[in-house]
Amino acid sequence: MSKILEEPLTETAAPDDLPASDELTSQVVLRLRPLVNLSDDDFLELCRLNEGLFFEQNPNGELVIMPPTGSDTGHKNSRLNQQLANWSDLDGTGICFDSSTLFRLPNNAIRSPDAAWVANERWNELTTKQQRGIAPLCPDFVIELRSPTDTIKKLQAKMSEYIENGARLGLLLDRRARRVYLYRPQREMEVFDKPTEVSCSPELPDFKLDLTKIW
Repeated sequence: MSKILEEPLTETAAPDDLPASDELTSQVVLRLRPLVNLSDDDFLELCRLNEGLFFEQNPNGELVIMPPTGSDTGHKNSRLNQQLANWSDLDGTGICFDSSTLFRLPNNAIRSPDAAWVANERWNELTTKQQRGIAPLCPDFVIELRSPTDTIKKLQAKMSEYIENGARLGLLLDRRARRVYLYRPQREMEVFDKPTEVSCSPELPDFKLDLTKIW
């Protein structure tokens, strides 16, 4: 498994990088167990009751509360999903999901990647209730886009978690450094500096993510 890299001390922001005020605040982690053990229905209801916040759950059952996405980050997320959805429609072998979608991974964490794709055969194995709720699987492909308040170390740990729980390919996009971290099972993490595109083949045949729309 690839090691987690510390953020270089000499790294400078890209000219169009946004200040931390793009996001309202940083993440908060709440320890709930043993007092509270949220079911999937409880978790979804919590999300509905707090529409201005986003929630995840780590493998220890702790609640991770995230601030709303800033406008610029939200725009870049939409461009990610646009490209993935266009390719998915043409390819036809799976379906894609946006950043509001929750997945319960095999390690019991609940995550919502910024963009995700699941092969049809895996999605069709789920019941209708599972498809309408928190899908109990790890996507085959995930993308995380670093926001101004995210630390690269925390995001790299999340990417490793996806791979360890069944993802076949993962991309971490660091707009601040214009750097791409590419993850595959049983392979060393690959790092690309200032690429204009990144190929997602063979896992997603012929899909090339245009990064000029993201940087």
